[in-house]
Amino acid sequence: MKGVYALGSMVPRIAASAWIAPNAAVLGNVILHEESSVWFGVTIRGDQPEPITIGARTNIQDGAVLHSDAGVPLTIGESVTVGHQAMLHGCTIGDNTLIGISATILNNSVIGKNCIIGAGTLITEGKHIPDGSLVVGSPGKVVRELTEEQIEGLRQSAAQYVDNAQRFAKDLRPVDDASKL
Repeated sequence: MKGVYALGSMVPRIAASAWIAPNAAVLGNVILHEESSVWFGVTIRGDQPEPITIGARTNIQDGAVLHSDAGVPLTIGESVTVGHQAMLHGCTIGDNTLIGISATILNNSVIGKNCIIGAGTLITEGKHIPDGSLVVGSPGKVVRELTEEQIEGLRQSAAQYVDNAQRFAKDLRPVDDASKL
Protein backbone atom coordinates (compact mmCIF):
# COMPACT_ATOMS: atom_id res chain seq x y z
CA MET A 1 0.00 0.00 0.00
CA LYS A 2 1.45 3.34 -1.07
CA GLY A 3 2.44 5.67 1.79
CA VAL A 4 2.34 2.98 4.49
CA TYR A 5 5.61 2.11 6.21
CA ALA A 6 6.91 -0.22 8.89
CA LEU A 7 9.42 1.20 11.37
CA GLY A 8 11.52 -1.69 12.62
CA SER A 9 9.09 -4.15 14.17
CA MET A 10 6.25 -1.59 14.30
CA VAL A 11 3.88 -2.18 11.39
CA PRO A 12 0.62 -0.25 10.85
CA ARG A 13 -2.56 -2.28 11.36
CA ILE A 14 -5.12 -1.12 8.83
CA ALA A 15 -8.70 -2.34 8.41
CA ALA A 16 -9.52 -3.54 4.90
CA SER A 17 -12.25 -0.89 4.63
CA ALA A 18 -9.96 2.03 5.60
CA TRP A 19 -8.75 4.37 2.83
CA ILE A 20 -5.38 6.15 2.71
CA ALA A 21 -4.59 8.82 0.09
CA PRO A 22 -1.58 7.92 -2.05
CA ASN A 23 0.57 10.79 -0.75
CA ALA A 24 -0.24 10.37 2.94
CA ALA A 25 2.41 8.88 5.25
CA VAL A 26 1.25 6.32 7.81
CA LEU A 27 4.13 4.71 9.63
CA GLY A 28 4.92 2.51 12.56
CA ASN A 29 2.63 1.84 15.49
CA VAL A 30 -0.68 2.99 13.97
CA ILE A 31 -4.11 1.35 14.11
CA LEU A 32 -6.75 2.42 11.56
CA HIS A 33 -10.20 0.98 12.24
CA GLU A 34 -13.05 0.21 9.83
CA GLU A 35 -14.11 2.88 7.32
CA SER A 36 -11.56 5.39 8.59
CA SER A 37 -9.88 7.65 6.03
CA VAL A 38 -6.54 9.44 5.82
CA TRP A 39 -6.50 12.22 3.25
CA PHE A 40 -3.87 13.90 1.10
CA GLY A 41 -0.66 15.10 2.71
CA VAL A 42 -1.42 13.68 6.16
CA THR A 43 1.44 12.42 8.34
CA ILE A 44 0.72 9.86 11.06
CA ARG A 45 4.06 9.06 12.70
CA GLY A 46 3.74 6.12 15.09
CA ASP A 47 7.34 5.90 16.28
CA GLN A 48 6.58 5.36 19.97
CA PRO A 49 5.73 2.17 21.93
CA GLU A 50 2.13 3.34 22.43
CA PRO A 51 -0.04 3.19 19.30
CA ILE A 52 -1.76 5.99 17.48
CA THR A 53 -5.32 4.67 17.27
CA ILE A 54 -7.91 6.03 14.85
CA GLY A 55 -11.47 4.84 15.42
CA ALA A 56 -14.03 3.54 12.97
CA ARG A 57 -15.52 6.06 10.51
CA THR A 58 -13.01 8.75 11.53
CA ASN A 59 -11.51 11.00 8.87
CA ILE A 60 -8.13 12.71 9.05
CA GLN A 61 -8.22 15.53 6.52
CA ASP A 62 -5.57 16.99 4.25
CA GLY A 63 -2.31 18.16 5.80
CA ALA A 64 -3.02 17.03 9.36
CA VAL A 65 -0.13 15.78 11.52
CA LEU A 66 -0.56 13.12 14.24
CA HIS A 67 2.21 12.14 16.65
CA SER A 68 2.81 11.22 20.28
CA ASP A 69 5.55 10.94 22.87
CA ALA A 70 6.67 7.84 24.78
CA GLY A 71 4.10 7.20 27.50
CA VAL A 72 1.60 9.59 25.90
CA PRO A 73 -0.55 7.73 23.34
CA LEU A 74 -2.78 9.40 20.75
CA THR A 75 -6.28 7.96 20.66
CA ILE A 76 -9.06 9.21 18.38
CA GLY A 77 -12.57 7.83 18.85
CA GLU A 78 -15.20 6.79 16.33
CA SER A 79 -16.87 9.11 13.80
CA VAL A 80 -14.42 11.96 14.43
CA THR A 81 -13.62 14.62 11.84
CA VAL A 82 -10.09 16.02 12.06
CA GLY A 83 -9.93 19.15 9.90
CA HIS A 84 -7.33 20.25 7.40
CA GLN A 85 -3.87 20.96 8.83
CA ALA A 86 -4.84 20.09 12.40
CA MET A 87 -2.02 19.05 14.74
CA LEU A 88 -2.80 16.30 17.28
CA HIS A 89 -0.08 15.27 19.70
CA GLY A 90 -0.45 12.69 22.47
CA CYS A 91 -4.11 13.46 23.17
CA THR A 92 -7.46 11.68 23.42
CA ILE A 93 -10.39 12.70 21.22
CA GLY A 94 -13.89 11.44 22.10
CA ASP A 95 -16.38 9.95 19.64
CA ASN A 96 -18.35 12.15 17.24
CA THR A 97 -16.14 15.21 17.69
CA LEU A 98 -14.93 17.73 15.13
CA ILE A 99 -11.41 19.16 15.35
CA GLY A 100 -11.41 22.35 13.28
CA ILE A 101 -9.02 23.44 10.56
CA SER A 102 -5.52 24.20 11.93
CA ALA A 103 -6.48 23.39 15.52
CA THR A 104 -3.68 22.14 17.80
CA ILE A 105 -4.33 19.62 20.59
CA LEU A 106 -1.32 18.96 22.85
CA ASN A 107 -0.12 16.10 25.10
CA ASN A 108 -2.38 14.64 27.77
CA SER A 109 -5.38 16.70 26.65
CA VAL A 110 -8.73 14.94 26.63
CA ILE A 111 -11.54 16.15 24.37
CA GLY A 112 -14.95 14.74 25.27
CA LYS A 113 -17.44 13.20 22.88
CA ASN A 114 -19.75 15.35 20.73
CA CYS A 115 -17.49 18.42 20.81
CA ILE A 116 -16.45 21.05 18.31
CA ILE A 117 -12.93 22.43 18.65
CA GLY A 118 -12.99 25.55 16.48
CA ALA A 119 -10.62 26.36 13.65
CA GLY A 120 -7.23 27.57 14.90
CA THR A 121 -7.97 26.67 18.52
CA LEU A 122 -5.05 25.72 20.79
CA ILE A 123 -5.77 23.13 23.47
CA THR A 124 -2.85 23.30 25.90
CA GLU A 125 -1.24 20.30 27.61
CA GLY A 126 -3.39 18.43 30.09
CA LYS A 127 -6.63 20.32 29.37
CA HIS A 128 -9.89 18.36 29.76
CA ILE A 129 -12.89 19.42 27.66
CA PRO A 130 -16.32 18.14 28.78
CA ASP A 131 -18.69 16.27 26.45
CA GLY A 132 -20.86 18.41 24.18
CA SER A 133 -18.66 21.54 24.29
CA LEU A 134 -17.93 24.23 21.71
CA VAL A 135 -14.34 25.42 22.25
CA VAL A 136 -12.62 28.34 20.52
CA GLY A 137 -9.58 30.54 21.01
CA SER A 138 -5.92 30.33 21.88
CA PRO A 139 -5.81 29.01 24.49
CA GLY A 140 -9.13 27.24 23.92
CA LYS A 141 -12.07 28.07 26.15
CA VAL A 142 -15.47 26.40 26.37
CA VAL A 143 -17.99 28.97 25.14
CA ARG A 144 -21.18 26.92 25.30
CA GLU A 145 -22.76 23.48 24.99
CA LEU A 146 -23.71 22.12 21.57
CA THR A 147 -27.35 21.70 20.60
CA GLU A 148 -28.74 18.29 19.64
CA GLU A 149 -28.98 19.57 16.06
CA GLN A 150 -25.27 20.42 16.03
CA ILE A 151 -24.38 17.02 17.47
CA GLU A 152 -26.39 15.35 14.71
CA GLY A 153 -24.48 17.51 12.20
CA LEU A 154 -21.23 16.02 13.53
CA ARG A 155 -22.57 12.52 12.84
CA GLN A 156 -23.55 13.53 9.31
CA SER A 157 -20.10 15.04 8.66
CA ALA A 158 -18.37 11.80 9.57
CA ALA A 159 -20.83 9.75 7.50
CA GLN A 160 -20.23 11.98 4.44
CA TYR A 161 -16.50 11.37 4.72
CA VAL A 162 -17.07 7.60 4.83
CA ASP A 163 -19.01 7.92 1.56
CA ASN A 164 -16.39 10.22 0.03
CA ALA A 165 -13.54 7.86 0.96
CA GLN A 166 -15.40 4.98 -0.70
CA ARG A 167 -15.78 7.11 -3.83
CA PHE A 168 -12.05 7.94 -3.83
CA ALA A 169 -11.11 4.28 -3.26
CA LYS A 170 -13.19 3.34 -6.30
CA ASP A 171 -12.62 6.25 -8.71
CA LEU A 172 -9.27 7.96 -7.96
CA ARG A 173 -6.66 7.25 -10.62
CA PRO A 174 -3.46 8.88 -11.82
CA VAL A 175 -3.52 10.81 -15.07
CA ASP A 176 -0.48 10.50 -17.34
CA ASP A 177 -1.42 13.29 -19.73
CA ALA A 178 -3.81 15.83 -18.27
CA SER A 179 -6.21 17.40 -20.76
CA LYS A 180 -5.19 20.81 -21.97
CA LEU A 181 -7.53 23.77 -22.24
